Amino acid sequence: MTSISLDQQSRGLWQHELRTSLALAWPLILTNLTMALIGATDVLMLGWLGAEQLAGASLGHNLSMIAGIFCMGLVTATSPMMATAIGRGLHVVRDVRRTFRQGLWVAVIVIIPCWIMLWQTEEILLLMGQIPKLAENAGVYIRAYMWSILPFLGLIVLRNFLSAVEKPIWSLIVGVIGVVANAIFNYGLIFGNFGLPALGLMGAGIGSVMSNSLMFLAMVIVVLRHRHFRRYHLFGNFWKPDWSRFREIWRLGLPIAMTYGMEGGVFSVAVLLMGLIDTASVAAHAIAIQVAALTFMIPFGLSQSATVRVGIGYGRKDKAMIQRAGWTGFIVGVGFMTVMAVIIWSIPELLISGFIDINNPKNAEVVTLAVGFLYVAALFQTFDGAQAVGQGMLRGLHDTRVPMLLVGFGYWVVGIGVGIWLAFYQGWGGQGLWVGLATGLGIVAILMIARWMMRERIGLLPD
Repeated sequence: MTSISLDQQSRGLWQHELRTSLALAWPLILTNLTMALIGATDVLMLGWLGAEQLAGASLGHNLSMIAGIFCMGLVTATSPMMATAIGRGLHVVRDVRRTFRQGLWVAVIVIIPCWIMLWQTEEILLLMGQIPKLAENAGVYIRAYMWSILPFLGLIVLRNFLSAVEKPIWSLIVGVIGVVANAIFNYGLIFGNFGLPALGLMGAGIGSVMSNSLMFLAMVIVVLRHRHFRRYHLFGNFWKPDWSRFREIWRLGLPIAMTYGMEGGVFSVAVLLMGLIDTASVAAHAIAIQVAALTFMIPFGLSQSATVRVGIGYGRKDKAMIQRAGWTGFIVGVGFMTVMAVIIWSIPELLISGFIDINNPKNAEVVTLAVGFLYVAALFQTFDGAQAVGQGMLRGLHDTRVPMLLVGFGYWVVGIGVGIWLAFYQGWGGQGLWVGLATGLGIVAILMIARWMMRERIGLLPD
């Protein structure tokens, strides 16, 4: 009877963790999808301008992503820090507020050198050997778009707070507002609708600034006015320095930032390498990567959920909770991405048709290349889910340095190395670059889970 009772208790705890994790994850997933939809809307409308404009904006956007993702990684450290403070249960309001406030300080400081770099987008792309017209288009787009990164970073810190207190539904509501607003702003500013000037590429960048600023302001209003959040007084003593917490965010966040930078950078470098092949390859890559990015939002949301749930267990020093939270997110994430792999493999043309007219003979080369890229994307879906959730699990333990090294090896040594060899030395072109990316993802996934299992063997909690 005792054995049966213990088994039932264990099963009940796992079921509770599944329900709790999913309740936290689904608003995060849908919020991430809104962010991806904003990017997809930009690609869709720029595609209506033409393949040359789409390719140029894609080159510029991917260069900006190297900077933006690095910055996002830094402020992502606020998520496990706030979750651990909540799990610890001591001085929660003050501790969470300190982390939140210094997260915004970090965002403001780190964005300045990024803006300086991005202002030189056209010159940087020309130095990299890109087609002059594409580099010019990229520069026009980025000089408007780059100002959207700071409100986006503020939005991330606010979202991390809502996730840590396990109330992410407001992030979703604001994200939906952002999708609608971005579509309206872009439709007006790119094409000159609603009585606005037709600004083309510059209009797309300005639309992003307006959308991110609107979402940030909306989120600020929520945390200041909602009765559950205002007790934290998140913006209280905002100008008061807190150097110990500031340094802690950098200590934990810098490896995350470098990890994000290497992850985003490897796909950005892939775009630059595509630009050395031809314009059609760049355009096809832009479409295929949007499809992959949309599916990735689900394991990314589960990764964020795992970080919070594992972080709370870490703060409580509850090893059993840490294990349940980690493995629950992992199993759900890998299972979903396996289903996505089957879907992408089955209907690549249908997925592509949402971004470009597949019946237009002028687009035939782009469509053919994009279909080939999506076949490779289908193959790496499961690995992508595994590595994403695996990183979130480890991040909840404040384990960020070793995962950074694993990502560097998997993506940059294996992924880019294999991709360049296949693309330029074996004559595979863009397809070779995608096979390289898939190989790198597979290696990173295996290494992340190996790291988690090692932490289980030696003890998930600190000595």
